[in-house]
Formats: sequence, C-alpha cells, structure tokens
Amino acid sequence: MQQAKQGDTVRVHYTGRLTDGEIFDSSECTDDGCGCSDGKPLEFTIGSQQVIPGFEAGVIGLAPGESRTITIPVEQAYGPHNPELVIQVPRGEVPAHIDTTPGNHLQMTQENGQTFTVVITEATDAEITLDANHPLAGRELVFDLKLVEIV
Repeated sequence: MQQAKQGDTVRVHYTGRLTDGEIFDSSECTDDGCGCSDGKPLEFTIGSQQVIPGFEAGVIGLAPGESRTITIPVEQAYGPHNPELVIQVPRGEVPAHIDTTPGNHLQMTQENGQTFTVVITEATDAEITLDANHPLAGRELVFDLKLVEIV
C-alpha cells in the first residue's frame, strides 16, 4: 500500500489537543459554531509549508486508513512565545467603541497594509496589553492523525 511522502497531496482527519488534554481543533467537528472544518478532512501537499512542520512530519509514512498520535515540540509547532510581540498601548489610543475585554481579538494593520490578529490580554484604566503571538505559541501539541487518502 502506498505511504504518504514529500510532494504528495493528502487528506487527513485530525484532532489537536494540548498536553493537558484540552482539544483546540478537530477536522471531524460538525458543530457550526466551533470554527472547525465541519467534518471535512484537511487537504494539503506535504512539503508545501501549508501546515506546521511537525504535523507534516507526522503524516509522512502513513498509508490510507492508518492512524497515529504524535506529540509536536514547540519548535516544530508555532515556536516559542515571543515577548517582543506583546505591547502596551495607552488606553487613549484605543477607540472608545472597541471592546477591550481580555480575551477579545482585534485586527490590526501594519504600515505595509498587511493585517494581523492580536489578543487583548489585559486592560486597565491606563493601558491595554496586546499579544500578537499565535495563540498556540510556546505550547507542545498532541495530534491524533488519520490519513484518509493520498490524492
């Protein structure tokens, strides 16, 4: 049976969890409100950098129908949490209509026009703390993988 290798386009079902067991994403979720992929397998080409390196490496060698559980270290996932991507903004620089509740996400635009997402991590009367790190930065990840097919 054919095994997944560099350059193959594959379809994979997965469930991603933190090391404490908390599920953060799953391709098999069918709840419209969860932000998951509504039960459809993830399709990507191995080696195209469409997914994190550790996820790609975990699929290599699987044959259609095979499953495995992998643990991805921080360096092969979203990298370490970078304190330089955390900034404090004076409250007066944030428009009054913006909900500054910690945990809320905001879209910011760089000078070159590129947008990126930040999370409000703290809000005081004086300033708002924004974190531009990926929400899973600094976290070791565990994935249950099942290769559905090699396209």
